[in-house]
Amino acid sequence: MSKKLVSEELVLTNARIVAEHEVFLGTLHVVDGRIADMASGATSLPGAVDCEGDYVLPGLVELHTDNLERHIVPRPKVRWHAGSAVQAHDALMATSGITTVFDAIACGDIIEGSERLANLRTMVDAVTDAQAKGHLRADHHLHLRCEVSCANILPLFGALADNPLVGIVSLMDHTPGQRQFVRLDKYREYYMGKYGFSEADMETFTKRQRENAERYSEPHRRAIAAVCRERGFKLASHDDATAEHVALAAELGTHFAEFPTTLEAAKASREAGMMVLMGAPNLVRGGSHSGNVAAAELAAIGGLDVLSSDYVPISLIGAAFLLHKGPLGFALPDAVATVARNPAKVAGLEDRGLIAPTRRADLVRVHDAGDMPVVRAVWREGRRVV
Repeated sequence: MSKKLVSEELVLTNARIVAEHEVFLGTLHVVDGRIADMASGATSLPGAVDCEGDYVLPGLVELHTDNLERHIVPRPKVRWHAGSAVQAHDALMATSGITTVFDAIACGDIIEGSERLANLRTMVDAVTDAQAKGHLRADHHLHLRCEVSCANILPLFGALADNPLVGIVSLMDHTPGQRQFVRLDKYREYYMGKYGFSEADMETFTKRQRENAERYSEPHRRAIAAVCRERGFKLASHDDATAEHVALAAELGTHFAEFPTTLEAAKASREAGMMVLMGAPNLVRGGSHSGNVAAAELAAIGGLDVLSSDYVPISLIGAAFLLHKGPLGFALPDAVATVARNPAKVAGLEDRGLIAPTRRADLVRVHDAGDMPVVRAVWREGRRVV
């Protein structure tokens, strides 16, 4: 360890460091935003941060969160100032221990004239501007969620594909009777509740969605996948339910499977060489709100690679500790890998997600409060942001 702490350095000591394969009580030394070295034992170096036995984890990496939308539209028909909304969203990411986030923004929608579509460009521009100006605590990227049954998805996607923050593209198809909504009762329950549809409205809506899917889904899926291969975007499937869905995803060059809805699809995805992402809220709640396969069921058979906070940012770190302390009994480094190392690998960000020399010093100090982990401090590239 260095004998003198200078302004470009950070030393964390008396910390339970969660490394790739072990947890040890020790000291972590950061120089110029990178991890320089780490060692067992404490240091009395002036300026060192005493972590009081708390855990120090790698910064969490979030691949799919639509949390920004609720800040842009905090109530129905209320559009908030975009820059302010991004700041609020970013603060919630950082205080949840998330230092790298792919903001999942809906590009295309099954509801014509929706607020989601009206706010598409506003959200993209606001994130891009804030990231460029260095206003954000977390490192933000874009994940374009492409609804392939949407009639105008190709021009919507094409208008955003040149944005330098785009790194992930997912292919979604919310047609009734398949994928996320194999069960029509769950489909009706979800959309009638969300949009206040009457029985007649629901029948009309369902008929139109099936017609759109028949006409657009297949050609749009293939066209967008081709652009992703050409540009090097990471391609994700979404809500695969059958082996046939997975076979098509593999044919298109898909990198990872988001939220497979059945055990069959999850197993097939792994066999096809794709990592499997599931929702942290699914794990924390004990099951899927749509009646699909439980994340815990996949974790129990070694079929879970990545967790995403999806719609509850704080669920990401909670789920990691639940994997460790709950009945599944994951070793803590393996549990943390699902929210840091593995998502970083999926996204092609090999410089982060792991506490090891030369990696980015994206770090989270976490206190184990018994029933939940508490984030006490967060550093991004060695600079404290929380």
